[in-house]
Amino acid sequence: MNRRLAASLPGLCLLLALAGCAAPSRMPEETASAAARWSGRMSVRVEASPSLGPQAFSSTFELQGGPSQGDLYFYTPLGSTAASIVWTPGQAQLQSGAETRHFANIADLIERVLGTPVPVTALFAWLAGDPVSLDGWEVDQSQFGNGKITARRTSPPPGAEIRIVLEP
Repeated sequence: MNRRLAASLPGLCLLLALAGCAAPSRMPEETASAAARWSGRMSVRVEASPSLGPQAFSSTFELQGGPSQGDLYFYTPLGSTAASIVWTPGQAQLQSGAETRHFANIADLIERVLGTPVPVTALFAWLAGDPVSLDGWEVDQSQFGNGKITARRTSPPPGAEIRIVLEP
């Protein structure tokens, strides 16, 4: 595991556990009204080096949009906004409390924060019930009717797992 993962993922875990209210940016209403929406609980686990062990976080979330434009909010156990991610073509922003970080795109943001890439386009397909196959990823949608999706990256290392339970 690289140092960036060791530094970023525990920070995000702490952020999700301890952050207070943030005032996230929102997409314009005309774009937001036409976008797909999901909410529920998400957990992410990334295998780390043997000395650090796996890095993981879980949180309730609200997601709106698609691979090219959208927003994602993570909430604390008490319901306040822990972090928000807003992306449009050519930019992505992570806001946590008073700190805002900017990235070239959503894929770059996710990889820099988690230390491993996540297939953004495939993730949106899985959320829509489309069992898109992707090299290195195993997707279990056998419980999709109950709102459950599990995706595991087996190669290349580090391994990763995303579990989503959608609210009805």
